[in-house]
Amino acid sequence: MDVLGVDACGKQGWVGIRVSDGGYAGSLVDVRLEALIERSGGVSVIAVDMPLGLVERGWRAADLGARVLLGERRSTVFLVAPRSAWLESEYVAAGDRCQELTGQRLSRQAWALAPKLLEARACRLADERIHEVHPELSFRALAGGVPPAFAKKTWRGQNTRRALLAAAGVVLPDELGEADRVPADDVLDAAAAAWSADRIARGVAERVPEVPELDADGRAVEIRY
Repeated sequence: MDVLGVDACGKQGWVGIRVSDGGYAGSLVDVRLEALIERSGGVSVIAVDMPLGLVERGWRAADLGARVLLGERRSTVFLVAPRSAWLESEYVAAGDRCQELTGQRLSRQAWALAPKLLEARACRLADERIHEVHPELSFRALAGGVPPAFAKKTWRGQNTRRALLAAAGVVLPDELGEADRVPADDVLDAAAAAWSADRIARGVAERVPEVPELDADGRAVEIRY
């Protein structure tokens, strides 16, 4: 059973980690998500670290629930604005629309996700294999329900996450081929997404919230892990 975990990696585009029968099977990097998915071949599940489902008003229950589960790591979860805010062409207008629909303005950090978010949503609409994940929820599950104590950009945080993946069978080699030049935290996030993709494929993945909201098209707005 082959699956793919994907994380955005700045100007390089997207990094993918492929897992086969629970173990590391290779890496991919491409400037476009659609191209990366095409190159991945016939994987059964694709897990992407990017908001995919959007609500019409208010904050997503998925983000609020994830923040509760992550405790001290809650700041790693951005609150995702309603759908119409992402249709605006610039930050001020998007913030105004977010204020109208949630009572708060959209953060600049969240708005910086806009190009990748819209790209990932377009892929999801065309491919039912794609699911939204959040790596910190994956690492929390890998650690037995306790979020890692150190941030993923720290030396100890990265070593902890790599060890958690290895203990679960996803052993990342020292040389990653295409992903060798991708920041380490993005590789680790893609690998955690792949671990969650494997759980989705096997029917044992959890979700936040337990009963998902539905978007305007009736699709679940949820984070899997």
